[in-house]
Amino acid sequence: LRQLVDTANAPIFGIDVNGKVNEWNNKTAEITGFSKEEAFDKPLTSTFIVPSLRKSVQEVLDKALHGIETSNYELEFETKSKE
Repeated sequence: LRQLVDTANAPIFGIDVNGKVNEWNNKTAEITGFSKEEAFDKPLTSTFIVPSLRKSVQEVLDKALHGIETSNYELEFETKSKE
C-alpha cells in the first residue's frame, strides 16, 4: 500500500484531526515543490492552500472530520516557488 500511495500519478495527502499533514506522496511533492519532510506536521490549509481558497477548503475538511462527504472538490496548492 505504501508503494502504491507514494508512486501514484495523482496527488495524495492526508491530515490528522488538527489539520496537520500526515501523508504527502511523491506527486504532491512534485506539484507543490515541498518534500514530504517539509510538509509533515504543518497545517495544511494555512501553509499549502492558496489564500483565496483557505476558508472553503477548511470548511470541507471540517465537514470530512465530522463524516460529511464532499464529492469532487478541487483545490489549489500554493507552491514553494509561489507560482
